Amino acid sequence: MSVFVLIPGAGGAAWYWHRVVAELQARGHEAVAVELPGPDGSAGLPEYADAVAEAIGDRERVVLVAQSMGGFTAPMVCARVPVGQLVLVNAMIPVPGETPGQWWDNTGSEPARVAAAQAGGYAVEFDLDTYFLHDVPAEVAAAGEAHARPEADIAFGQPCAVARWPEVTTRVLAGADDRFFPVEFQRRVARDRLGVSAEEVPGGHLVALSHPVELVDRLTGRLP
Repeated sequence: MSVFVLIPGAGGAAWYWHRVVAELQARGHEAVAVELPGPDGSAGLPEYADAVAEAIGDRERVVLVAQSMGGFTAPMVCARVPVGQLVLVNAMIPVPGETPGQWWDNTGSEPARVAAAQAGGYAVEFDLDTYFLHDVPAEVAAAGEAHARPEADIAFGQPCAVARWPEVTTRVLAGADDRFFPVEFQRRVARDRLGVSAEEVPGGHLVALSHPVELVDRLTGRLP
């Protein structure tokens, strides 16, 4: 049995991982989805790292999994508590000292998103249905409306406060149909910033909601 500690993206809703939690538990693993104070204008990346580190506690064989903006919190946690493996899922991959607000221009994410939309024939202008919910089952998307929360501005101006990338085995999983962070963009960022090859998984940006079984297959296929 391994312990999977799951960090959500912007908004911080632990609900995002509920389908993955159920699947992991059905396979005999422990799964902890962390609720982050995303809407709280007085709490940012340090408080997010505090919440995740507290959730880990003295657990061993921890696989830390971070979605989207959770990629900024994850290395800060790895610098503080023992983690066996870090898995980034459609995640923002920071360099030390970078803020989430800087990341967009530094990585060229917006031109990559627009180019993928033009090539794929879907709307260039961002909307939730096109970019986040296009492959999420309708009943799951409807249930998620009660859990949708804004991300306060504070975290976007705070740095990923690590001196270097933590010495933890790090994997990058990229959704084949992610329209927000297109897969080729994710491959480039993973290669340039971590020197690793992104592993392609089925699904879009919210892969834990759209393809939880396939995601868990990949999460559990290469444990430390």
